[in-house]
Amino acid sequence: MEEKPNLTYIDNLAGDDQDFKAKFITIIKEEFPQEVNTYVEHIKSDEPRAAAEIVHKLKHKFNILSMEKAYRFSVDYEEELRRGNMKMNADFLNILQSITSYLKTI
Repeated sequence: MEEKPNLTYIDNLAGDDQDFKAKFITIIKEEFPQEVNTYVEHIKSDEPRAAAEIVHKLKHKFNILSMEKAYRFSVDYEEELRRGNMKMNADFLNILQSITSYLKTI
């Protein structure tokens, strides 16, 4: 079964502070699409090492969205990108699409 993003981590972090939770979610919803676009541009431009820098940023959002498997995958993918290997791109794009779809629902 595919791992699904959720707000468990954010809920635990925010507790009863709904304003904090809302601000946190807003930041993710603003930053995530920009980082995805930057990642895609680096991949299209055959710049794997630059893409690795974006994967490094994105992987922390995976943790925030309680996606442990995606986080571990992105750690490995970041290292592969640093070596110039973009073969894991399709699987990474699936993770990004899953999160993009989820962010539209919250």
